[in-house]
Amino acid sequence: MAQALITRSLFIPTPPCSPIASALFTQKNRTKTKTHQLFSREEKTQLTVAHSCCGGSEELRKKFDWKSSKMVMWVFGYGSLIWKAGFNYDERLVGFIKGYRRVFYQGSTDHRGTPEYPGRTVTLEPAEGEVCWGVAYRISNKEDQEVALTYLEVREKQYDKKAYLDFFTGPNATTPAVSDVMVYIASPDKKHNVNYLGPASIEEIAKQIIQAEGPSGPNRDYLFQLEEALLQFGCKDAHVMDLASEVRRILSERELTST
Repeated sequence: MAQALITRSLFIPTPPCSPIASALFTQKNRTKTKTHQLFSREEKTQLTVAHSCCGGSEELRKKFDWKSSKMVMWVFGYGSLIWKAGFNYDERLVGFIKGYRRVFYQGSTDHRGTPEYPGRTVTLEPAEGEVCWGVAYRISNKEDQEVALTYLEVREKQYDKKAYLDFFTGPNATTPAVSDVMVYIASPDKKHNVNYLGPASIEEIAKQIIQAEGPSGPNRDYLFQLEEALLQFGCKDAHVMDLASEVRRILSERELTST
């Protein structure tokens, strides 16, 4: 149980996808989320239904934190959750999960696209020997946990699976800093995930991203914000960077031909 309490920053050499040391300090955020500013009227209704259905209890896999003497909840973000949590949290740790890689294979018809022109957002796919960098949020207050879960059930409603994984903060770590971190995953099972788009060439994915825009804004902004957020803690994700470069190339060519 002491493993879940490792929150001190460590100096770590910087491999291709490893954060700089300064980014590993835990961060705190107690700013109250204004839910009415985050959701449409339809999503507010879904929030009420989600809260009444799950009540926060069944979905939460918590760990006892001896330091605070509370049951705590951990959430791992590898996409927009990195730069926009949307819920109250006590700590934010930079680190990674093992055995997965981040891919732009999930269709988005609710945030970064429409049913006619779906955007593409990231999901995780199993990848032996690989790691996926992101951030883990610790939520210790019971009310904050229930509000966060209700919020995430609406925000991540097109992600059909939850996994509880080990979270590491050092590239050579064999012992997790935190166990049972909750992560949302969009699976390739079309029966349960009708919005899954799957693999395609970098050029094809880039063209889809350029075309798509939804209630949360242009799909390209999501891509560029993800690239920037990862680079801020030293992570050079090849898939994300190659895709961002291709989007910029296409946009630049279109600008030249239009003039």
